[in-house]
Amino acid sequence: MHDPSSPTGLPRLLEALTRDGAATRWHGSIPDDWLQGRTAYGGVSSAIALHCARQVEEALPPLRSAQIAFVGPLAGAITVEARLLRRGRNAAFVAAEVSGAQGLGLRCTFVFMRSLAGALAHERDGGPAVEAPAPDDVVLRGHPQVAFTRHFAFVDRPDADDPASWRRWARLEERDGLHPEVELVAIGDCLPPAALRLLGMGAPVSSMTWTINLLGAATASADGWWLVEAVTDHARDGGSSQRMAIRDAAGRAVAEQIQSVAIFG
Repeated sequence: MHDPSSPTGLPRLLEALTRDGAATRWHGSIPDDWLQGRTAYGGVSSAIALHCARQVEEALPPLRSAQIAFVGPLAGAITVEARLLRRGRNAAFVAAEVSGAQGLGLRCTFVFMRSLAGALAHERDGGPAVEAPAPDDVVLRGHPQVAFTRHFAFVDRPDADDPASWRRWARLEERDGLHPEVELVAIGDCLPPAALRLLGMGAPVSSMTWTINLLGAATASADGWWLVEAVTDHARDGGSSQRMAIRDAAGRAVAEQIQSVAIFG
């Protein structure tokens, strides 16, 4: 029996979702240990939406892109509704919404697309190489004041030359049985906004929108470690735009992202 005082890992949270028969509606709950302030950590609410979206159609191709809007706070009891927008020969578009006691909290559009044969193959250099976590690295177990971080282990790789960036290895503490795409989405938003490094102090923040482009079929990474990077390009008038990336333990880029963040301070 699960101890209610212990963290609810993502695999167990997804397993607890119940579906309304054959309908594309699910019910569940986001416990307090997945909160970021008064709302759910964006990675977990997005992972829940993707998990349900993948069940709308059989044999969906790999996830290629996700457009996510954080509309309002989510905590406690939730309802997820997903629907197929269109399925063509190569791609399928699926919409998913997560609502809670305060109404709509998350709206997503997921694009699933099969690989296509083509002559173009191009990849820009992703910057300086960063070594994967070693056994003697200091592993951080989350921040006591940020509830959701207890589900992660972190190893910092600071960039001293760029004061507007974060670089950190991250690993979900419980990930057995997760679809690789769901794991990536759960990991992708785990960094603090890079603009906070410019402030030099903490401040209330809220992610507004998030776009993720996967660069190939999602696969596992060695020992579950993913290098997550965020760089702020522009911050003014309470808003910040940042570029983000995810790399596997071998240094291969697996996802590119962009995020709009509100900074109340």
